[in-house]
Amino acid sequence: MVTTMGVTKYLDTPADHEDAVIVQVLMKQGAVPFVKTNIPQTLLSIGCSNPVFGNTLNQVDPTRTPGGSSGGEAALVKGGGSILGFGSDIGGSVRIPAHFCGICGFKPTGQRISGRGLMRGSPVQGVISTPGLMARDVDSLALGMKALLVPDMFQLDPQVVPMPFRQETYEDKKPMRIGYFTSLHSCPPTPSMGRAVTMAKEALEKAGHTLVAFDPPDALRAIVDMALRMLTADSGRTFSTKWLKDEVIDEYLEGQIYLWTMPHYLRKIVGFLLKPFWPRVARSISHRLIGSVYDLWQRLAERETYIEQFVDELNKKNIDLLLCPALGMPACKPEHAGKTLVATAYTLLFNLLNFPAGVVPVTTVTEEDDRLLDDWRGYGNDAFDRSMKETTKGAVGLPVAVQCVALPWQEEKCLRLMKEVETLCPM
Repeated sequence: MVTTMGVTKYLDTPADHEDAVIVQVLMKQGAVPFVKTNIPQTLLSIGCSNPVFGNTLNQVDPTRTPGGSSGGEAALVKGGGSILGFGSDIGGSVRIPAHFCGICGFKPTGQRISGRGLMRGSPVQGVISTPGLMARDVDSLALGMKALLVPDMFQLDPQVVPMPFRQETYEDKKPMRIGYFTSLHSCPPTPSMGRAVTMAKEALEKAGHTLVAFDPPDALRAIVDMALRMLTADSGRTFSTKWLKDEVIDEYLEGQIYLWTMPHYLRKIVGFLLKPFWPRVARSISHRLIGSVYDLWQRLAERETYIEQFVDELNKKNIDLLLCPALGMPACKPEHAGKTLVATAYTLLFNLLNFPAGVVPVTTVTEEDDRLLDDWRGYGNDAFDRSMKETTKGAVGLPVAVQCVALPWQEEKCLRLMKEVETLCPM
């Protein structure tokens, strides 16, 4: 089947000579793959537009994007056109569209389900990409995972951990001890996003679960100095040579691509000029590129140390589940997709950590949320904050999800928490 990645050079290029492993496994059980859906050009966007198929709209509000990169799939599932959808998630590309469209989305630990046979994006190291699932309810996500985690998949892809779905863990009724946070200091969310977490937290407490405040350590350093550096380690060479050479660049992606391919010396100049006024923007633009194998190894070692630090903080509070915002804002307008990437700090963090994570809709943006936005300044009312505020204004009625997170290989626990939230906070 042809997979274009939103560029014309792949219009007549099949993704592979045989079905991907996850497709083979599901077809053996009677599933019928029947449609492919739209994505943003190059995948690395929270919008859903490309010059080949155009711009996909959000059916909840057509002035908004359904998200990216798996936005077309989320829109289809939301509209009842499919009971189960798949996408890839390297920074939130399954969870963000699910949140924008008001459905459930889940990304497992890397190598829990097979990515063999899928068309690859950039060969990023240190920020883990994995296939993920989307559905209208959590039980459908759990059923999808159960259908995939079978001997057929373990045989077709020996690199996958041969661990069947643990139904008893998913159905466990014991009270849970859950960490929660309503905001990352480096990226305060817009009012509705924090309110959704508080709402879910209070519902879980009333149901007998224990909620413990948790502050993710060094989040800004993790996102900018580790995750962002590794995502842009090649200074955009993969984009410019493999994908975008001789291509028309999508109008909503132009600014983002320019920033990612900006020469290092120019990054430093722009960062220096912006630092007195917008320090977070300056840090994001001027972060040092990875310039050698040695530098890459140092960054990967730094990531491993950070994972240990994060797990240690969880262990200190005796928690192995987290409840937090799904993103920094509800569904944005297409023209703001490249200007509000800072909002992905909430999803990107768990790709860096390689923790399973999923989103569940619990509420919608209210008139009060919209009023509170008038006084919202975010991190310091910088360019990122202003774009988030501009695109969120008037978002009344848009779905708002929370994110549930577990430790690696604890997908069933994560889905159990998602199911509990879904039950206690019905939309």
